[in-house]
Amino acid sequence: MKSYAAVDLGASSGRVMVGRVGYDTLELSEAHRFPNRPVRVPEGLRWDVLALYAGVLDGLRAAGAHCGGRLDSVGIDSWAVDHGLLDAGGALLGNPVHYRDARTEGVAEKVWASVPATELYAATGLQYAPFNTLYQLMAARSTAQFAHARRLLLIPDLLTYWLTGEQGTELTNASTTQLIDPRTRAWSYDVAERLGIDLGLFAPLRQPGDPAGVLRAEALEETGLTGPVPVTAVGSHDTASAVAAVPAAGERFAYICTGTWSLAGLELDAPVLTEESRAANFTNELGLDGTVRYLRNIMGLWLLQECVRAWGEPDLGLLLREAAGVPTLRSVVDAGDEAFLAPGRMPERIAEACRASGQPAPGTRAEITRCILDSLALAHRRAVEDAQRLADHPVDAVYVVGGGTRNALLCQLTADACGLPVVAGATEAAALGNVLVQARTHGLVGDLAGMRRLLTRTQPLTRYAPRGDTARWREAQARLATR
Repeated sequence: MKSYAAVDLGASSGRVMVGRVGYDTLELSEAHRFPNRPVRVPEGLRWDVLALYAGVLDGLRAAGAHCGGRLDSVGIDSWAVDHGLLDAGGALLGNPVHYRDARTEGVAEKVWASVPATELYAATGLQYAPFNTLYQLMAARSTAQFAHARRLLLIPDLLTYWLTGEQGTELTNASTTQLIDPRTRAWSYDVAERLGIDLGLFAPLRQPGDPAGVLRAEALEETGLTGPVPVTAVGSHDTASAVAAVPAAGERFAYICTGTWSLAGLELDAPVLTEESRAANFTNELGLDGTVRYLRNIMGLWLLQECVRAWGEPDLGLLLREAAGVPTLRSVVDAGDEAFLAPGRMPERIAEACRASGQPAPGTRAEITRCILDSLALAHRRAVEDAQRLADHPVDAVYVVGGGTRNALLCQLTADACGLPVVAGATEAAALGNVLVQARTHGLVGDLAGMRRLLTRTQPLTRYAPRGDTARWREAQARLATR
């Protein structure tokens, strides 16, 4: 048995989990959880990255207490696209900008004037999202920080650098920058050159499983750990780690990684770079072992999280029980609509969207919650259907992992909408995938299929059978398509 610390940072909270792995054992326990609260300052929305780093150190101290002061490895994953800029001496130039900040408004059109959207997709395979790192870089060009920047580190790589003093750019997260060619799994030099982006800003690429240094003496002192403690590059985009922890056998499966976002799609051997795929807004991100995560970003439980926040944090369990009693598909919204990206006034915005599309506006908290869950299930259906068609890759089941596995109503509605069985796996899928990549470096698990077999043997699964036919879901889908 070996012990691994998985640092898993989400958009609203971070956690440090301890994974204990043997040849037929996989156990995960929480050592420390801490909030991730963005801060709005006069310049815009920023991440409090120093608080995050303090949370990581506290978590590693707690993880060490679980394991007698010794850890066999540490791995870090987080959300994608955001980054810190460092000066020539390696010092951070201000707090990283939040992907929901407004600075990228209108930037995509300027990029497309130099590299048309069709050419950009054919080169990088990344769906349009206003916050992609490429657009953030173009928005930052005129700032003093960018003028002084000599290094760009994505969030997990920045924290790894502070822990170890070593700089690198992990590949699965780099693939979300819109500067990676998914066919070669290397930088897209042509795109960078045409847009005047200096790829020298980025540290050398790392693969999941590569060594990323050892904890510095100062980090050992802060955490009370006994050195040396290696840090291992994992699938540092949390979705890459979560997909690695999908407990599926074979290839005929779709996945939905649920949380603040829903990431719904397929695991493929090669990217899909057709114009039809671009028009459908599918992305080709890189996964473990040469795989491609072919998926669509859906707004996810962010919609519900924002409503709950606006309502003063009512009891979620009671809210979901009340929502279960509301008629299905009375009103739905497009859960992928950019209009819901920014925080604030979410209940009112959802009601306004329903009213504008000629549907009844949900009025009670239960009605709004049911509208959100029906809309998410419908978006899951559209993504799974479209992915199968565009990739010519049929599936027999849908696997759900992440925070949404706790929401039985959403899982059942997804099964109903897709007309396919849904298997709900681990809530902490990203942490499990993180741990498994570390364990693989020690020879405790084999390839990706071996990792999934271990998950299936050791982790609880919940199955949801589809109820009824999908006619009413097709009707709701058509209702949205005509507006």
